[in-house]
Amino acid sequence: MKIIPGGVTAPKGFEAAGVEAAIKYENRKDMAILYSEKPCVAAGTFTSNVVKAAPVKWDKKLCEESPFVQALVVNTGIANAGTGEDGMKCCLDTAKEAAALLSLPESAVLVGSTGVIGPLLPMDRIKAGIRKLVKSKAHTPEAGSDAAAAIMTTDTHPKEFAVEIAIGGKPVRIGAMSKGSGMIHPNMCTMLSYVVTDAVISKEALTALVKEDVLDTYNMISVDGDTSTNDTFLVLANGMAENPEILPGTPDYEVFRKALFAVNEHQAKALAGDGEGAKALIECVVMNADTKEHARTLARSVISSSLTKAAVFGHDANWGRILCALGYSGAPFDPEKMELSYEGGGKKILIYRDGRGVAFDEEKASAILSLPEVRILADMKCGIETATAWGCDLTYDYVRINGDYRS
Repeated sequence: MKIIPGGVTAPKGFEAAGVEAAIKYENRKDMAILYSEKPCVAAGTFTSNVVKAAPVKWDKKLCEESPFVQALVVNTGIANAGTGEDGMKCCLDTAKEAAALLSLPESAVLVGSTGVIGPLLPMDRIKAGIRKLVKSKAHTPEAGSDAAAAIMTTDTHPKEFAVEIAIGGKPVRIGAMSKGSGMIHPNMCTMLSYVVTDAVISKEALTALVKEDVLDTYNMISVDGDTSTNDTFLVLANGMAENPEILPGTPDYEVFRKALFAVNEHQAKALAGDGEGAKALIECVVMNADTKEHARTLARSVISSSLTKAAVFGHDANWGRILCALGYSGAPFDPEKMELSYEGGGKKILIYRDGRGVAFDEEKASAILSLPEVRILADMKCGIETATAWGCDLTYDYVRINGDYRS
């Protein structure tokens, strides 16, 4: 596997665009399109929040029932959540407009929205934006970057990534664009992640990989403990690489599985590190837990802890915050037989062992906690399972950003 430039336009046959439609923001791109020259098989996972946005319901239905999809239209600024049947009609009207311009059935058009919950989409602006998107879509890296920028809300930078692998002697590419900075605590599973590939793979095989991947990527991140109404993770495959079909149980399947996971892990970390107001990415690695499920639970508990996040922001090596978060996670372990360490910048400091804190250099620990990437290592010493979760520090800016988000 090699990392290549670009994002969603890196795989063969995919075009994209991002334009300004004045949905909520001014003087910035706020609508994006993703289009495939050939029909795609689609797989996705969606928010577990009981309150599901209209686009989530629309996309879930298409993933389950539509024979193929070929386009995606996304807007920022307004989430189209809490909008009832009117919201569903907005999805239908969006799909109809794009379908008419692209000569597709409306059942082949996915939709996405992110932003403020409650207001209805201004459909006149949405439709005008779609017309601009269809005219400007292109296969260029710049077009992919424009789309990645257009789906941002409070993100500080676009999140795109692409890789290339070989399947049956054919180059196969996977590209991604994602957004999310606040209301990030996926449990599929506001987070959106769109991944495209030119691989030949069945819908069944792709669906299995998507459901497997989400467990150790997007479901292992948290910015603020809030699961969005709009969380969506979609993967589209158009088969234009013309590789031999990727079949479960084969070496090619393993190659593709590892590459897809690498893309999603990269995007998940990018989302966590760009949390609203964040100064540091926090990675918690739980080692030697008794079960994989318990390892995941423990790691997520640490990176979701507001006190742990605040301690990292303050560069305070307060290991009690971490121990407490492990303890209330619900996963069993013996605190008298475990270790905690901080790691970063090529240095590692042991801070807790076998039921009590150990002497350590506070200045060196604080220096590690001052880095842009901080790792917390928890060795549970009760099994062989490992899991990693990602979060960010909790800063004053998080409150400022969310205190006036709607206005």
